[in-house]
Amino acid sequence: MTSRPEHLPEQLALLSDVQAAEYLTTGVLEGREDVPSIALNKVAEPMLGDDARWQLHRVRDLIDDALTRFRAERPTAADAWLAPRLHETLRLTRKEAADKRFWTYLALGVAPDYVVWRHLSEPNKSGSPARVARDRFVGSHYKQAFARLWWAAELFRDGSDYRPAVVTCGSQDMLNSALRLDVIDHRPTALALVRLMERGMVRTGREVNALTSAVNAAAATLMYDVLAPDVERDGEPLRDWIAGAESALPSPRNQLPEGPEEEPARPESVERLVGHFVELFADAPVRGRTPHEAE
Repeated sequence: MTSRPEHLPEQLALLSDVQAAEYLTTGVLEGREDVPSIALNKVAEPMLGDDARWQLHRVRDLIDDALTRFRAERPTAADAWLAPRLHETLRLTRKEAADKRFWTYLALGVAPDYVVWRHLSEPNKSGSPARVARDRFVGSHYKQAFARLWWAAELFRDGSDYRPAVVTCGSQDMLNSALRLDVIDHRPTALALVRLMERGMVRTGREVNALTSAVNAAAATLMYDVLAPDVERDGEPLRDWIAGAESALPSPRNQLPEGPEEEPARPESVERLVGHFVELFADAPVRGRTPHEAE
């Protein structure tokens, strides 16, 4: 199995898709080879400055703890634990998080062993070896192993409260489908989806997929931000939270961390959308659902 990199520099770095291609071999994707970390770091672009957020050991220590905690469980169980702590540890702006090179380096240069452990497929019946999909290393924000967790924590947190993100990451169907939707950038929409899960109105993967499809389709004719306005976002709490990285302790392992002290979403906006989404879901086609169950 792919091992922890032998060479880990002090700071995080950036790695382009072109640079990554040389090291993203079939052996790495199948978990049979290690990434040549010394050679990779020679071509990676170190993060500029001495910002505490770029200290590599902070995120590597977190990933080591995730591997230790969940090694004996299904790898999917790690997502809900790691997502809020990864978000709190890195303290990125959305602009910084939109740089694919950051996540590519994190996957290949810092924790390829985690990516292989978390995303290695089961061997298929034809005898082909288990393999990690390439986009878990270099994919879009909703596929890449670490980007998907960070963005889930960012889009589903309610101010400083990460609990909605934990609920989201506890459902692979919600995590995989919701992150693809542009409407999730509207916070009351994201939180309303979580409320339906918390209240048991949506339980199975089929129901989650039907709900998110219906919500996304309705957004073409209904402006959720008009129906359920969010509070005006203030950038000061985020700037303060990022500046606090210099003196921050490691993200707590046994309790949820706290995000930036932003104002939570308006409860009335979330509940308005909950009611609307319940109606959408009642009419949504769910494979295997009987007419009686839809009532």
